[in-house]
Amino acid sequence: MVTPLAPRRPPSSAPKATRRAVLGAAASGAFLLGFHAPLGRSVQAQDADSAFNAFIRIDRDGAVTLIIPQVEMGQGIYTALAMVLAEELDADWSRVSVAHAPENGRLYGNPLLGEQITGGSSSVRAFWTPMRQAGARARACLVKAAAERWGAPPQALRTEAGVVIHPASGRRLTYGALAAHAATLSPPSAPSVKSPRDFRLIGKPLRRLDTPTKTDGKARYGIDALPEGVKFATLRISPVLGGRVARVDPAPALATPGVRQVVVLEDVVAVVGDHMWAAKRGLDALDIVWDDGPNARVDTDLIWRRLREASRRTGAIARDDGDAETALAKGPGRAFTAEYEMPLLAHTCMEPLNCTVDVRADGVEVWIGTQVMTRVRAIVAETTSVPIEKVKINQHLIGGGFGRRLEADMAGWAARIAMQVKGPVKVVWTREEDVRQDYYRPAYHDILWARVRKGRITAWKHRVTGSAIAARYAPVAYKAGIDPDGVDSARDMPYNIADARVEFVREEPPGIHTGWWRGVGPNNNVFAIESFIEELARRARQDPIAFRLAHLDRAPRLRSALALAREKSGWDQPLPARCGRGVAVQGAFGSFIATVVEVAVDDHGEVRLRRVTSCVDAGVVINPNSVIAQLQGGLIYGLSAGLYGEITLKDGRVQQSNFHDYRALRIDQTPPIEVHLIPSGEAPGGIGETGTTASVAALRNAVYAATGVALRQMPVKAKAIAKGVRL
Repeated sequence: MVTPLAPRRPPSSAPKATRRAVLGAAASGAFLLGFHAPLGRSVQAQDADSAFNAFIRIDRDGAVTLIIPQVEMGQGIYTALAMVLAEELDADWSRVSVAHAPENGRLYGNPLLGEQITGGSSSVRAFWTPMRQAGARARACLVKAAAERWGAPPQALRTEAGVVIHPASGRRLTYGALAAHAATLSPPSAPSVKSPRDFRLIGKPLRRLDTPTKTDGKARYGIDALPEGVKFATLRISPVLGGRVARVDPAPALATPGVRQVVVLEDVVAVVGDHMWAAKRGLDALDIVWDDGPNARVDTDLIWRRLREASRRTGAIARDDGDAETALAKGPGRAFTAEYEMPLLAHTCMEPLNCTVDVRADGVEVWIGTQVMTRVRAIVAETTSVPIEKVKINQHLIGGGFGRRLEADMAGWAARIAMQVKGPVKVVWTREEDVRQDYYRPAYHDILWARVRKGRITAWKHRVTGSAIAARYAPVAYKAGIDPDGVDSARDMPYNIADARVEFVREEPPGIHTGWWRGVGPNNNVFAIESFIEELARRARQDPIAFRLAHLDRAPRLRSALALAREKSGWDQPLPARCGRGVAVQGAFGSFIATVVEVAVDDHGEVRLRRVTSCVDAGVVINPNSVIAQLQGGLIYGLSAGLYGEITLKDGRVQQSNFHDYRALRIDQTPPIEVHLIPSGEAPGGIGETGTTASVAALRNAVYAATGVALRQMPVKAKAIAKGVRL
């Protein structure tokens, strides 16, 4: 038998609060806007390149490399941000390529989130202005260099597709010819950016820059990293949070062909082999006995019981307009209340968790696809007790993030294992381990109260009960008992109600980790609010869209989206029996969306999706193809959760393991999805998460319209429809 080896230092995925985190967007944004210095070595291509700022370099032949600070995980951000930079630079799009930004929170910190992080549908919103100004500054320097060479005033010159032109004389100079001199010039502090009427790239449905390599197999994800001499490992972590390895005999694994080593730590067993198949077979051969620890009796019923009990407490006040309590208790009209619940959910990214680590005498090198490079670097340094400046992070493409890779735990686990292995080791989670060791979307319990008089909501109260992820992940944001994400889209709901109160009750579920999930707080709050609004409309005997429009008098962009959704979805057209349309609206992530889902429900309660229509005002659209694709993908992701998504626990163990018991929509179940973009001159809104948040309430409301059953818990279940509340 092998005695488990305790880790040198327990890894933590939450960095200490820093001055930068406290200062947040203001500090990061100002620095990004003003920075002008040579690039780090990790993004230098050759000595002939001229670096204009942290984002742009141009070689002597005129090829432009744009350094993208946000990681590409399928959302099209490499293309979108490159289009913004290239637009203001007036680059030749056919000569543009992109590169990962290195780990450097000082240069590449997200201005909205205060650190180097990709998430929250913030990429375009955060970098719209910095990227435009960076491109405009570089363009100004190129024009100035040409003006000095020709002895002409800069205002007499113009740029187009990588060339500076002097219209009066017809002279032309390529950016490549000017780059070396231009990069030495001081850029203007307040460059002139283009008017939208002069855009040549923004708004065009351009092909994504990452598509060719993803098509021919040359793209490299974290799971594709193959440093010289790499070994492969897969692992089994204690199936109960807080459990430990009691005993394990490594002999069966070591007898498996291709297995080289068995690593036994306090709470994890890993098998190292020549390839993944050997490591997996070796791990499957082991009989691991676990000491389950204090969470051995945690189950789903306990989690829900605690949530429901906590929801009876008065919460921290996130919004308190007028006097909602008095208006609800004594106001005119009828009072209503309802409770809604959303379950724990897993991320199930297409690319399972993985991380490659090489612990050497001179430092540590890591290969990974992550949404949080700085946190990965910090957790590896902490785990290995190596100075952080000696930890190198190699960023890769991500095969789906959805918030799971906002955590750095996979790097901590991999580093612990790598400390016991000579040479680089690639640690890959199986799908089963990925599902059972997730940082799950929290379960939520919402109670809503309203009073309605003559078709108008006169008072409103919403109490959200659930995990406070920010308290762990970003403690500086968790203030006065309020998780800002937990009340997102509740505190700022779009409906005009004079007396409105929103509360948050923190209740952490036992025996599991919770984390960000695609759609974050709005995916719970939009569901609860839009489900309740639907019930109020039908109790008032009003058309659900007309009822919403009457309360959106202070949300013109959302009103326009909803009116368009009514038209495009055929809302007023009759449907067959047991078919229904459901609507939901949201103003989350700076975008305004109305979605209509159409379903058919058979006599057994099984739901079939017939059609989805989504109308969005996302401000200035960089690339309409990407926006449409993201909304379609988000809608499918959300509809999968609404129909099937649920993580349950028994004896401290997650019951689901793979796509047979944690289902996703299959291609033959996916309905036609129509996305309509509303032209807008407003600043760009976020789009990566909005489809997910838009879908579940519209699905639930469609089932309600088809059957008269007002479901209060997700996911949709045939038995619940058969026994549901009919209103």
